[in-house]
Amino acid sequence: MIYCEKCLGKDCCDLFAKVKIKMRKFDFIIIGGGPAGAVFAKNIDEKYSSCIIYLNTQKPCGGLLSEDAQKYFADRNIALPQEVVADSQISCVDTIDIHQNLLRKYRRYYLNVDRLKFDEWLRGFVPEKTEKICGTATKITKTDDGVAVTVLSNGEEITVFGKYLIGADGGDSTVRKNIFPDKKIRRYVSIQQLFELNTAVPSYACIFDEKTTECCAWIIKKGDKMLFGGAFEAKNCRESFDNLKERVEKYGIHFGEPIMTEACMLARPKSTGQIFLGEDNVYLAGEAAGFVSPSSFEGISRAMYSAETLAKAFNTKNPLKYYKRHTAYLRFVIFLKLLKCPFMYSPFLRKAVMKSGICAVKK
Repeated sequence: MIYCEKCLGKDCCDLFAKVKIKMRKFDFIIIGGGPAGAVFAKNIDEKYSSCIIYLNTQKPCGGLLSEDAQKYFADRNIALPQEVVADSQISCVDTIDIHQNLLRKYRRYYLNVDRLKFDEWLRGFVPEKTEKICGTATKITKTDDGVAVTVLSNGEEITVFGKYLIGADGGDSTVRKNIFPDKKIRRYVSIQQLFELNTAVPSYACIFDEKTTECCAWIIKKGDKMLFGGAFEAKNCRESFDNLKERVEKYGIHFGEPIMTEACMLARPKSTGQIFLGEDNVYLAGEAAGFVSPSSFEGISRAMYSAETLAKAFNTKNPLKYYKRHTAYLRFVIFLKLLKCPFMYSPFLRKAVMKSGICAVKK
């Protein structure tokens, strides 16, 4: 155990006096233990010391690996273990426009996974020497030569100090909000419920309904269970979710009592200008940086690619320059997704596309 060897200022001294915080020092502090945080910790050069701070909870997303995410593992000869994979694999998506009463099937290939087990499996690649702290970052303080992070873990406050801070903490990134408060990004609330599967449902359905959300919702089979979730504007988000559920039930889908309800914030960049990589000794990866599809909300593949690139950047003389250059393709893909958004989220254009049958699976 390493104790504080340097006073970080009056606030730090007061904190030490009140709760007797132990200070541990690392080269890197990584906040977030999902795909971005785990992949960064796995790939950072072994000459560095690091600490990863995470909560062992499931993110309320559909738990689907896109073709890009599958390619990431295939290119690295990594096979997902059977216990991570969920039943009912997906080769097409049922697209439902409730308000306009339209239904089409489109060919898409996703690998259906248990998101909690998937994240745990990814963290299994984190080197043994990396310190793992299951807890919540409650305070971040920039200092002259690094960053101090206070963590609440098992009811105890611990402060860790790092030369670099990596924000891999998702759409509601604590790092981004605290260190870069002027770097705004559009956000929505994701709400998701788990149900017993007591009715016939598609393996994967993408639902649009402008009366309840300007984004989308989803139904995904998970073995003998079913997920129903969606992304909503923060104001009256739970009311919008419940209203949408009632409207979906008119299609013959009966939910019953939820086994679990969960929610989180989702980032959804409205321009590539909202993608921010960091500066000085604080960097962002994955959804925290804005690497998430504005059309589908897919972020797992982009989290892994950006985090691996960021880890490699620290083997160069100018990490930020390398990181920017080698994530240009990710930003370009997000630009293309922004061009796609009107055809998905404009009711008029969506109706035109669905009515035309372009790219739809023929009945």
